[in-house]
Amino acid sequence: MTAEHRDVIAVGASAGGVEALRALVGGLPPEYPGTLLVVLHVPRESPSALPAILSRSGPLQATAAVDGDQLEPGRIFVAPNDHHLLVLEGRIRLTRGPAENGHRPAVDPLFRSVARAYAERAVGVVLSGSRDDGAAGLASITARGGTAVVQDPDDALYPWMPRAAMAHVTPDHIVPAAKIGGLLAGITAMDLPDPLPREDDKLLEAEVAISELRPLTTEDLDATPAGFGCPSCGGSLFQLPEQRVPRYRCRIGHAWSPESLIDEQALALEGALWMALRALEEKSALSRRMAARGSRLPGTTDRYHHMARDAEDAGAAIRRLIERLGSSTPRDAASSS
Repeated sequence: MTAEHRDVIAVGASAGGVEALRALVGGLPPEYPGTLLVVLHVPRESPSALPAILSRSGPLQATAAVDGDQLEPGRIFVAPNDHHLLVLEGRIRLTRGPAENGHRPAVDPLFRSVARAYAERAVGVVLSGSRDDGAAGLASITARGGTAVVQDPDDALYPWMPRAAMAHVTPDHIVPAAKIGGLLAGITAMDLPDPLPREDDKLLEAEVAISELRPLTTEDLDATPAGFGCPSCGGSLFQLPEQRVPRYRCRIGHAWSPESLIDEQALALEGALWMALRALEEKSALSRRMAARGSRLPGTTDRYHHMARDAEDAGAAIRRLIERLGSSTPRDAASSS
């Protein structure tokens, strides 16, 4: 019987991730026998140049993943824009399933699918990023006996993804990006021990199915109402069981970590404040225009002037609130404390 190896490598990165990925693939040996699956958060409307960048940065060929492709040793498959990259039954599956933390492609769906398909053979690698993406998926990999590798936060341009992973998972390795390629070569060279028995993970199965865009909803999960709205669709969010990392999903599957949900709520709040300010400015301008035209009805002009002043005072208060909300950078402050 041929021994199995940890040879399926799922890599997730966001802000600052191109530099980290270039360093990683540059450290791989030319005859590396594993397969790398890479998700870098990119705008949905922008085709990714990452395959060409990685092919120039190391000895292995990197290509955009194609739906139905078989995993091949010594290859790097990169998620294309606007599609989740999953691995199902040994083949690549590209889907337009619900976004996670506002991203598609997203890191966590890849990690979960690799954990489900390969268990102990899976290695999850979390690189530079500005939120907490990847932490939940990496927890799925370790729960199934896989290996966790995290870029040293001091080496990352944006350390929050590595820090979030370290807060929820005990990584097997924490190293600079330039050393991860050599580390992966050593990890893959070792024979796997006999797998340990484990129970079926119904939540993992369901979340992979949701990312695959199968007809599941949060009613199929052991989730409880969270009392929040989904920033993507406005639907009610449900809190998933906290067996790994706290997360929320709406009925149709959009997923949010607490960190990402707070960030999106802040963006929605600022948008609502700008809309309110615009409405107040228009009310003030219209009231001033009506007052300037005059009226034969007694007191009408004064009423228009009063309406304009009220709108201007409210607008000034909203301007101060926008300035106050935008003056704090909680993640930066937290990282320096």
